[in-house]
Amino acid sequence: MQWSGIPAQIISGHHWLTILTAMFIHGSWSHIIGNMIFLWAFGPEIEDAMGRGRYLLFYLAGGLVAMLAQILADPHSTVPTLGASGAIAAVMGGFIVTYPRDRIKAVLFIFVFVRITLIPAALLIGFWFLTQLVHAGAVAQVQTGGVAYLAHVGGFVFGAVTARLFEGSSRIVDEPSVD
Repeated sequence: MQWSGIPAQIISGHHWLTILTAMFIHGSWSHIIGNMIFLWAFGPEIEDAMGRGRYLLFYLAGGLVAMLAQILADPHSTVPTLGASGAIAAVMGGFIVTYPRDRIKAVLFIFVFVRITLIPAALLIGFWFLTQLVHAGAVAQVQTGGVAYLAHVGGFVFGAVTARLFEGSSRIVDEPSVD
């Protein structure tokens, strides 16, 4: 509780540091493992495109924007907000803009059949984002906690809009010169 972001406290001018610290704590092992799987799937390519320093700034800014989106959704909430998923959503937003045609390995469950296949990253990320939009606001209606959908939406939009600004010069392809 001490390091989680609680919107009502932040809005009242207390515990501002938790806007940053909350993205480094998680509610359970499954929470952090799930976040790390998504970060592992999408983070390395975005880090390569941006370089370490810019990627770190992008990640932290994405997490801050995500937290602010969740706070704005219900500023009087006393439900603690925590986890890295808003920052990771920014990475996913950056991925879909930076690598729109990439395919990623995914495990598909079709009834009793399991198959590992390559699917378009845009399809997977797009489906994920649509589910976040559909569920947005669900936590604001109940005071028992759950998923911070608006943090995910805010982080994703931030990542999709700003990722190109953080890219390194090595990503820029020069046109061949004509002699």
